[in-house]
Amino acid sequence: MALPTAYLTTIKNAEALFSALQAAKAPPKFTQRFIEDLGFTSTNDRLYINVLKALGFLSPDGVPTSRYYEFLDQSQSGRVLAEGLEEAYADLFQLRRDAYKMERSELKGKIKTLTQGSVSDAVVDKMALTFQGLSKLADFDAPRPGRTGGSVEPMEDEVAAVSGGSDGEVTIGIGGESSPAGLRLGGFVYNVELHLPESRDPAVYEALFRALKTHLLG
Repeated sequence: MALPTAYLTTIKNAEALFSALQAAKAPPKFTQRFIEDLGFTSTNDRLYINVLKALGFLSPDGVPTSRYYEFLDQSQSGRVLAEGLEEAYADLFQLRRDAYKMERSELKGKIKTLTQGSVSDAVVDKMALTFQGLSKLADFDAPRPGRTGGSVEPMEDEVAAVSGGSDGEVTIGIGGESSPAGLRLGGFVYNVELHLPESRDPAVYEALFRALKTHLLG
């Protein structure tokens, strides 16, 4: 299940703590003492260690990862946090691509379904609180490496027909001139087949479709 069981009991220090991480040099190992040295001495603040591990900022033994170091760049921090949330809460984003926009009641319902009643209502509430609190600090619209923008619009004018086959094989008609046999250009009909990679990122498919249009139609 791609849904972390690590959670916070309060998110009031979230923004301040993440800002403090950016201002401080990354430690060789992220410990309770390090958090206290940053000025966060509440027992609630210790919970950030497991949350950061769930987000991929720390290795299981507490060593900062490449994602942690990327986050230190303030110009990239919102994007990096969004990526961490999408990875950690993949099951939520599978149910709804803009899961970070869910109302608390809907979010709790989704979490309860995903956990199949294995956690109490109080824990479900804290898990929802954690996800929503951290989502407010993330930038889900920031361009990602390999993406042309933060959002993906339907390409109905460019992909006229898509027919699926087995093993990820897809036949595509492009440019509004398609037929059941394939792409029609200058009196000729071409069958274009793609073996799509496994990905939850719609931008991957958008890039493939745009490349096909560019190279086939000019």
